[in-house]
Amino acid sequence: MRIHFFIVLIALSALNYSCESVQDEMQKDIILTYPEKAKDMNIYEVNIRQYTPEGTINSFIPHIDRLKNMGVDILWIMPVQPIGEKNRKEPLGSYYSIKNFTEVNSNFGSLDDFKKLVKKAHEKDMVVLLDWVANHTAYDHHWAEEHPEYYNLDSVGNLQSPVEDWTDVADLNYENEDLHQAMIQDMKFWISEANIDGFRCDMAGMVPNEFWKKAIDSLEAQKDIFMLAEWEGPKMHNAGFDMTYGWELHHMLNDIANGKANADSVVAYLEKDAEKYDSTAFRMYFTSNHDENSWAGTVFERMGDAYKAMAVLTATIPGMPLIYSGQEAGLDKRLPFFEKDSIDWSNLAYEDFYSQLLMLKKNNPALWNGAFGGLLKKSTPNKNLHIYWLSAVKKIKMRCL
Repeated sequence: MRIHFFIVLIALSALNYSCESVQDEMQKDIILTYPEKAKDMNIYEVNIRQYTPEGTINSFIPHIDRLKNMGVDILWIMPVQPIGEKNRKEPLGSYYSIKNFTEVNSNFGSLDDFKKLVKKAHEKDMVVLLDWVANHTAYDHHWAEEHPEYYNLDSVGNLQSPVEDWTDVADLNYENEDLHQAMIQDMKFWISEANIDGFRCDMAGMVPNEFWKKAIDSLEAQKDIFMLAEWEGPKMHNAGFDMTYGWELHHMLNDIANGKANADSVVAYLEKDAEKYDSTAFRMYFTSNHDENSWAGTVFERMGDAYKAMAVLTATIPGMPLIYSGQEAGLDKRLPFFEKDSIDWSNLAYEDFYSQLLMLKKNNPALWNGAFGGLLKKSTPNKNLHIYWLSAVKKIKMRCL
């Protein structure tokens, strides 16, 4: 197989001097808010069900120390709520078919267990995002009986799925203003009760921006939070999201690894992305996640020998890199979506590799996220070679004498 390599050159920071204020570096007493607070962060997706043989919150908690040592900043926890039983996809159902937004799946543990997870992460100066499913519920969610008006119903008044294949979930009706308030209250629950730091919002673009603007404003009034939208497009940032998915680049990397695209494709993508998105918008890049691993295959299946080169790319172009559960252990199997399986932690073959990547990003301001990072410069001598570098301009302001 033909492998395409990417050469990364990181420029040292240039210094610009100006008068009339103190040095930026001395302003350490300023309390940062998101997105600036996450300017040098990375994100790690936690699949509680598959993380350990026990598949519980408590069995995951000891891994937090290891992840902190690896350099992880943000923990994205896949849904921990109870899974619907009506129309369930057997045997265990989808994490995203939620029966009650404000409870914890008893197979995973309790609300107190989840609070312990958040507390432990905060003690390690880590951020916790909870996966949130605003587009639909399980068919046996209590709203189905109490508030059928919250749902889009078929011609005879029955619940219906938002997508033909999503037979285990019922589509919500965001033309109903009362639904907006009910959903926001349930989101607030996790901030007030568990002290989480934000949400990763599933299929966010299928929910109206009107709701997201209202929800994010309301949640921000409660706590400064970080919001990740599972969607691609500037409209999500207009709604208040801090970060969106780089799906297009992900699929492009798979194609490059299989000889279906080349370095020219990356150059064109980065140029188009820079024009489309405001510089303050964070973009999330990845070689795997729960969907890709379960449905499209492991990184080794999709990227083969090019895997490490692609991982380096996602960690060094402007954007936040994502690591999925088990990638640091060389996860080489598809974790089934509706069944129990376990990640093999006996050999952390890629832990040093990821640790070096994450430290490289954190220690080089040129590689920071969004507008807080450097300016991307690039050249493509031929279609199979992409050379790029980032230069960070560090403004050091000085008092005039």
